[in-house]
Amino acid sequence: MAKCVMVLYPDPIDGYPPRYARDGIPVIKCYPDGSSLPTPSAIDFKPGEMLGCVSGALGLRKFFEDNGHELVVTSDKDGPDSEFERELPDAEIVISQPFWPAYITRERFAKAPRLRLALTAGIGSDHVDLDEARARGVTVAEETYSNSISVAEHTVMQILALVRNFVPSHRWVIDGGWNIADCVECAYDLEGMDVGVIAAGRIGRAVLERLRPFGVHLHYFDVHRLPADVEKDLNVVYHRDVESLARSVDVVSIHSPLIAQTHHMFDEKLLGSMRRGSYLVNTARAEQTDQRAIVAALQSGQLAGYAGDVWYPQPPPSDHPWRSMPNNAMTPHVSGTTLSAQARYAAGTREILEDWFAGKPIRSEYLIVEGGRFAGTGAKSYAH
Repeated sequence: MAKCVMVLYPDPIDGYPPRYARDGIPVIKCYPDGSSLPTPSAIDFKPGEMLGCVSGALGLRKFFEDNGHELVVTSDKDGPDSEFERELPDAEIVISQPFWPAYITRERFAKAPRLRLALTAGIGSDHVDLDEARARGVTVAEETYSNSISVAEHTVMQILALVRNFVPSHRWVIDGGWNIADCVECAYDLEGMDVGVIAAGRIGRAVLERLRPFGVHLHYFDVHRLPADVEKDLNVVYHRDVESLARSVDVVSIHSPLIAQTHHMFDEKLLGSMRRGSYLVNTARAEQTDQRAIVAALQSGQLAGYAGDVWYPQPPPSDHPWRSMPNNAMTPHVSGTTLSAQARYAAGTREILEDWFAGKPIRSEYLIVEGGRFAGTGAKSYAH
């Protein structure tokens, strides 16, 4: 029998299950690159149900019970007295989501001698100390591509929200006003702007593809350059470094993984090199920006707007400066946890668990760390 500790975000305020707006979700047959969706032997949920909260339990309660394993599900994850930390010492598996991450630090690894699998339900495993996972032989896995398009759609929405000044305009309506001049004094067309993407992987490339019909001039930077035919098809300009891209565009969208080279990448110097009145969107990881520098750039007008749904820490404290900074269109970390995405990453989590318990190889694209080294997607995204 194995023990799994699952850390998920709290249930809806009005209770679980919620009243769903739709009766189901469209059936997606494969990912855009032709790769298959998760293929577990079965699922114990209806696609479109809320699975990412505590009561949803990723649809896995029956799976653990039927196989004689112990499952603890909690949202209490921070601090030495949290339920997560109390349950950690004899846990063999930890599952959490990027939206409500169970931070597995070096100190927590030391308290979890039996831990063998750290599983991210979704994309992004930087809440796990990957160096420590390698040193201890702990496998780290995630469901690559499961919510990439979800994040790409959210990114395009936030770009438009900033450029069109949507949030303040909506607020005037809610507050009973009709102040058109106040709404449009900071509203522009996206058409004709230079838009740059940092990292053109699955999410970044999907953003480029979705922005192409808007009549913008596309740019990108990536350590792995796209094939020439793809660049031609997208009509996108390649930049050899982030600095070149940042000073050449009106809108920057960040999609790179959080590694040493990208930590606080957008600092005062880089922000100062951008065109005055630029927009910055970050649906990757908050620590790729300098928190104080973002606030200062918005206050000075160097940035016309900042949007994203990634914060540090997560959840952020009530007095976090990004909650009150001017010209922001922030959301909680929701871009990758739509009900559509939950169906995919919950199924992918079960697929990984089935392979893990059966001693079968986990799909290469799901792997971040295995056998003491970066593997699969991890070797491409984190091993720099």
